[in-house]
Amino acid sequence: MFEKLTLTTDGVLSSTYLSWALAKLWNYLVLTAGTCLYPKVSLTSLGCSYDPFMTPSYGGLALEIVVPVYNEEAVLERSITRLAEYLTNEMPSRWKITIADNASTDRTAVIAARLSEQLDNVGYRRLETKGRGLALRDAWTASDAKVLAYLDVDLSTDLAALPPLVAPLLSGHSDISIGTRLGQNSRVSRGPKREFISRSYNFLLRRTMQVRFSDAQCGFKAIRADVAKRLLPHIEDNGWFFDTELLIIAERSGLRIHEIPVDWVDDPDSRVDIKQTALDDVKGMVRVAGSLINGVIPVQVIYAELGRRPIAPQSRPSFFGQVLRFGLVGVASTLAFALLYLVMQGPLGSQEANFLSLLLTAVGNTAANRRFTFGISGPEKLFTQQIQGFVVFLLAWMLTSSSLVVLHSLHPDAAPNVELLVLTTANVLATLMRFVLLRLWVFRASRTTGMITRIRMAHAGKSVL
Repeated sequence: MFEKLTLTTDGVLSSTYLSWALAKLWNYLVLTAGTCLYPKVSLTSLGCSYDPFMTPSYGGLALEIVVPVYNEEAVLERSITRLAEYLTNEMPSRWKITIADNASTDRTAVIAARLSEQLDNVGYRRLETKGRGLALRDAWTASDAKVLAYLDVDLSTDLAALPPLVAPLLSGHSDISIGTRLGQNSRVSRGPKREFISRSYNFLLRRTMQVRFSDAQCGFKAIRADVAKRLLPHIEDNGWFFDTELLIIAERSGLRIHEIPVDWVDDPDSRVDIKQTALDDVKGMVRVAGSLINGVIPVQVIYAELGRRPIAPQSRPSFFGQVLRFGLVGVASTLAFALLYLVMQGPLGSQEANFLSLLLTAVGNTAANRRFTFGISGPEKLFTQQIQGFVVFLLAWMLTSSSLVVLHSLHPDAAPNVELLVLTTANVLATLMRFVLLRLWVFRASRTTGMITRIRMAHAGKSVL
């Protein structure tokens, strides 16, 4: 059809002109879509003058990147020069680099001071007390930038991930942004020892603290300045646990944490004491959990001020729905227990593997019942309910484990089929007891919530059993 069109004095389009117009439209759509889908691709990198991904909408200092250092004379100059060159070429927003020296004893201070004089937009701060967290706190508190970030001085993370790291914060879409080495699309090069330690730590963190972010330790993070101002007073740690504590409090306060997969190469010269850091991290998790349970950290106040609320409050499932979901969670927990026991039984032994498998599945079971069975979300009473759920688990375990003891005390020569019958009966009673206690004690609905649920279900014509 288009071949018959010609460009005449009457204004009729020719096929050549129509093809040219369609090609222009197609190129525009492809380039714009590519900018949204693939952060590394921008219109400026393709020779265009407009880049909707990183065009600044903030008149002041948009980004300050803090690089905490301690005795880093060997790599400091090379890393800061490389970072400044990258930002000059790739970051259209106003930026600044701050070298945060925390009590270095080598030539780090001399090199940092010289770099701050020679390079534009590079500053230097020094503390006489050691602590990476302390250095970040000091630099972030003094900053007037809209977005605050920090990078490890070895630049193990590919800098190409920096624009997509800060973009959702500059736009206001997210509150915190972190790089993850454990994402499906991350590309990581490091030894098996560090890989195992990192995955084990983050697994323990997710299971015990009930957080959803995947990598708490990657030295590639950013935060909005207004969020940092609100959270920093509640962070106690001044060492390596600083950013983990920041992320836990942020998630418990309902803030949005954005994750991006990164390309990461291990620094073979890293001088981090892994054992001591791991011990300090475990102590930090225990301390933060206690502070959250006791209300020392005002997550509800922070949530009311900065948290991103759901569009509509979620109602609890009906009684029949709760029973059905409780059964599904029970089946999943049983399978998880079996798998965990098989994995840990060899290296740990039967008793240790049984205890750890029961402990992990108890934590997961309580979390699943909280969210899936009883429709509860948000940080309110999270840790209290986890402790109550563990108490319920212990009561059920005591009931089942003591059933055989009672049987053998009454009938020492009980047949195996009798033992099986007793165990089955005890497990049924334990399951009923767990459901009743979870429903009436651990996840008890308040009167207001129950009234709202009944009104909604009545309007929908549903049963309110």
